[in-house]
Formats: sequence, structure tokens, C-alpha cells
Amino acid sequence: MGVGTAMPALVADIGAVSLYAWPFVAFMAAAVFATVLGGRWCDRAGPRIPLVGAPLLFGIGLVVAGTAAGMPQLLLGRVLQGLGAGTQAVAVYVLVAAVYPERARPAVFGLISSAWVLPALLGPPVSGLVTETVSWHWVFLGLVPFVVLAVGLVVPAVRRLGPPDAHREVAPPRRGLVAAALGAAVGVAALSWASQQRGVVAAVVAGVAIVVLAPALVRLFPRGVFRAGRGIPTVVLSRGLLAGVFFTVNAYLPLMLNGTHGWSLAMAGLPLIVGSLGWSAASAWQGRHPDLPRALLLRIGFCALAVGTAGMLLVAPGWGVPWLALPFWVVAGLGMGIGFSSMSFLLLQQSGAGQVGFHSSAAQIADQLTTAAMIGAGGALLALLGTPAAALPVLVALLTALAVTGAVVAARTTPA
Repeated sequence: MGVGTAMPALVADIGAVSLYAWPFVAFMAAAVFATVLGGRWCDRAGPRIPLVGAPLLFGIGLVVAGTAAGMPQLLLGRVLQGLGAGTQAVAVYVLVAAVYPERARPAVFGLISSAWVLPALLGPPVSGLVTETVSWHWVFLGLVPFVVLAVGLVVPAVRRLGPPDAHREVAPPRRGLVAAALGAAVGVAALSWASQQRGVVAAVVAGVAIVVLAPALVRLFPRGVFRAGRGIPTVVLSRGLLAGVFFTVNAYLPLMLNGTHGWSLAMAGLPLIVGSLGWSAASAWQGRHPDLPRALLLRIGFCALAVGTAGMLLVAPGWGVPWLALPFWVVAGLGMGIGFSSMSFLLLQQSGAGQVGFHSSAAQIADQLTTAAMIGAGGALLALLGTPAAALPVLVALLTALAVTGAVVAARTTPA
């Protein structure tokens, strides 16, 4: 959460502005690759080793990046961090499926959704303070004690976690999984890089990324995702739509308020804070109501997200009213808190033994892919139309349409 704040000082110290995007791209590529292979590992052998190994790998990456004197070592550290983060994200889903009864899962997913709020609020300002007063190196090294604490908490728990049932059905191996994982990693990373660039080269890279991604996604997604097939395919699609809409608006909201309306960067970050708090509050609320139908809650979440996103049409133009970003993004955050937790519940509910890792990794990739593609679309619109006041209303309209699409297909998250 804090790396973005430290990146300008980091690049000025050990790199060049032309390399600005690469630490983010390296992390993204490694996370996608680890998401796929980590999911398969968890399905076949259980989540015990990934739950310990992933934070250790992330911690080693922190040390490597924090002691870097040049860009190659920094990128190696970011790759290790991405491998740890991608594996951890899937292992947690498999753990929830293995340990918690279905009725308890809404509350668990409410806690998981809320767990990112404190880092989201504190990470950027603390990172900025550490970078200015000490060094960007300590943005990485200062987190190592937290990794040690996390591993210390997890090890006793996984010791009590039994091995996978030797008699359970395990999904058959999928051919070409490693190649598909590499293709997805390269494709998503290329889209992520292109989203931070402008011009013809970025457009060409984005086009090549899509060509590379297409065959990879056939292997990595459940059949029927792109036609909103009933059940798991639409659950995976919903994850992509939720994340793509919310995080793309999150990425462009500061530019909308600062570039178009002249707000300071500190003030322009306020909608992100209230959106995070709305997400946390709604996640906690749905966790206290385990008997509500999750497909209905997912539809309500999409509707709230659509309303919050559409409200930015009253903010993004030059004639817009900037303070409306605050109430509308609270509504969007509430929608994410309800919808994201409900989607996670449906994912586990419809995943058989030996499938949770595969389905969780597919949902994670849908999240990363849609977000990278939509942020890239925003960059292309800015390059084409020239100013945030001209480009961002078009992007917001597109994102609103995606949220409405999610509301329409949400009923298909339940099997026929």
C-alpha cells in the first residue's frame, strides 16, 4: 500500500523516470504466476506450506528490495514479494473452505475485506513520512518485523490443520498450466505497464498483451466465464467486474479532483478514505446476516457500485461538483463491502473438493486483468482526448455500464 508513495524518491535514487513502472509490473507479473501455481498446489496438497512459505517469501523480498543499491536488485525483491502475495491470496481462500462451516464464512470474509482498510489508510502517509525523514529503504525493511509476527501467528495454527483427505476427489491436472500461468503473467504485466504509459508504443504493447492472454485464459478460467455461464463462471466474472470498476475509479479519482478541480492531493485522497470505510462497514454488516441470499446481496452490491460510479459523471467534467465525490464514493464502498464478500462466499459454496484453489486463482486473475485493462483504457482516453475533464467522463460512463452488467448477471451466480 505504501510503495507508490515512496516510488518517486526510490526511482530518483537508484533508477530513472523511464523505469518508474517496472517495480509495479514485476510485482504484478510474479503475483499472477504465483496465483495460478499456488492455487493448484493448495488443491493437491492443502494450504499448510503456502500459508507459511508465502509470508516468508514476501519477507525475503522486503529485505532484498530494502537493501537494493540498483534497479536489478529492487526488481528481484519485487518479484519475490509478488510470488509471496499471489500465493497467500489463494491459500487464504483454501484455508477458509477447509476450516470454517458455511454459515460462518460471511463473517470471515467480512473480516478479510476489512483487513486491508487500515493499511489503505495508514500505508501511504506513513510511507511518505518514512521516505522523507529516514529513507525509502525503510518502507520495505520496516515491514520485516510484521512478517516475523505473521509467521509466528500462522505456524501454530497450521500445525493443527490436518493434511488433505487422501480419499477426496481432486480435479484432474490441467495441461499446459505452467505455460498458461507464464502467458497470463506476461499479459497482465504488459497491460499494467501500458496503463502507465502514453502513445503508440503503449497501445501496441496492450494489443500484444491481449493476444498473449487469450489462449492463457482458456486454460486458467472455468469454461463459460465470457458468456456468463451459470454458477462458478459468473462468480469469477463478477470478481473481475467488481474489482475493475472500483479500483479503476479509485486510480483516477485523485486526478479527477486535482487535475480538473484544483484540489490538493491530500484533499483529493479523501474519497478513497471514505470509500474504504464504507467497504469495511458493509463487510461487517453482511457478516452479521449469514442467512441472507448471497446472490441477491451481490446484485445489491453491484447496484450500489453502479450508483456510486455514475455519480462521478457529476464530478468528472469541468462543470462538475467535486464534493459530490465524497457521498457517491461512500455508496460505491458500501456496494463493494456487500458484493465482494458475497462473491467470495458463492465461490467457496460452489467449489468442490480440490477445486477451491483453481477457482480462487481464476477469480484473482479476473480481478487483476480487468483492473489493468480498465486503467489502461483510461490512459488511452487521456492520450486521445488530452485532458482529464474530457477523458474521465467517458471512462466513468464505460465503468458504469460494466457495473450495470454485473447487476444484470448477478442472478446467474447460482447454479441452474
